[in-house]
Amino acid sequence: MNKTSLVFILFFASKNLSAQRNNLDYFINQAAYNSPLIKDYQNQILSNSLDSQILRATLRPQVSGISNNSYAPVTNGFGYDEAITNGGQVSALLSVNKSFFSSRSISSQIANIQLQSQGLSNTVKISQQDLRRTITAQYIVVYSDLLQLNFEKQINELLRNEDSILKKLTQNNVYRQSDYLAFVVTLQQHELITAQLEIQYKFDYANLNYLAGIYDTLMPPLQDPQIHLSRLADYTNSVFFYQYHIDSLKLENQKTLIALSYRPKLNVFADAGFNSTLAYRAYKNFGTSFGVNISVPIYDGRQKKLQFSKIAISERTRINNRDFFFRQYQQQVAQLTQQLNATENLIEQINKQVKYTETLISVNRKLLETGDIKLTDYVMALNNYFTAKNLLNQNYISHLNILNQLNYWDK
Repeated sequence: MNKTSLVFILFFASKNLSAQRNNLDYFINQAAYNSPLIKDYQNQILSNSLDSQILRATLRPQVSGISNNSYAPVTNGFGYDEAITNGGQVSALLSVNKSFFSSRSISSQIANIQLQSQGLSNTVKISQQDLRRTITAQYIVVYSDLLQLNFEKQINELLRNEDSILKKLTQNNVYRQSDYLAFVVTLQQHELITAQLEIQYKFDYANLNYLAGIYDTLMPPLQDPQIHLSRLADYTNSVFFYQYHIDSLKLENQKTLIALSYRPKLNVFADAGFNSTLAYRAYKNFGTSFGVNISVPIYDGRQKKLQFSKIAISERTRINNRDFFFRQYQQQVAQLTQQLNATENLIEQINKQVKYTETLISVNRKLLETGDIKLTDYVMALNNYFTAKNLLNQNYISHLNILNQLNYWDK
């Protein structure tokens, strides 16, 4: 492979890499990948799966080895009472313990862990939506800076081209020196605006990288975010309302767990091994023991009723929050839809004005070259064009922001 071919390959590879690093999806994907909050939720889900396995493990027989060894000497009649200590004790036992639970109790405990995982999974989706909205909003800010910067550069190029023409016309006494100097001041002002916009563009771009967790000093020009209005999902199936459904299931499961905790509990145990005071025929002190523990709740001071009352209060709070959120959701979507329609209509009107001012400038430029128009009138026509074009960019950015807000609810 010759050097020329290698240069072309590296050039196109760098162009492809740049194209991959300057669109909206790149920053959203990087932000989701680098987000410590999302990783924390995902780790909690993994931890809950282990909790489920731990719960199942506690239902199996628990086997342990126990050894108690002591010696209490009596010297010249001084020492512990041998009726209490037996002079000492040596034991080495293998103990087996198992608690019995109803299948409903086990399934309710497992359901509690699963509901926690479902809630975390839904929280991950909401966090991803929040992150997408935040990154998109900052991306739009940077893209707005880029539009303004490019527009100012176009203005500077246009004014510099006109400057070369006006300078000659002023030297030929077609226009007054004072009018030309006023034009030069306008050119210098736009050059200063361009320098300021470049600083703001780099600052906002760096902030975008910061929010996405990207360490990169390169700032390739951003592509148009190309945000389209998504079809809003049925609010009852959205991740925002699904959280209230999960909370309802959690409260119902808590009621079941409380009711099951007041049922009789059965525990069996057994042990086998060596247990002796070594006082008499220690070699015969190998044996076993077993038994049953039964616990039956009788009176708890009305704690059960009070716990159910707490759950009832939590359920009322859940319903109030759900209904309030639904009203806010409907109001915000309706307002954003109205703003979107109004902005689209305004953009259409501004586009017509831009085309009109472009035509006017084209006509005035021909008159300018022949000296048949006042320089102040031509500058005014330019300013009208700049204002209309800048207004068009601002409303396009507003249009993108409204779409970003509406698409936030589309999950």
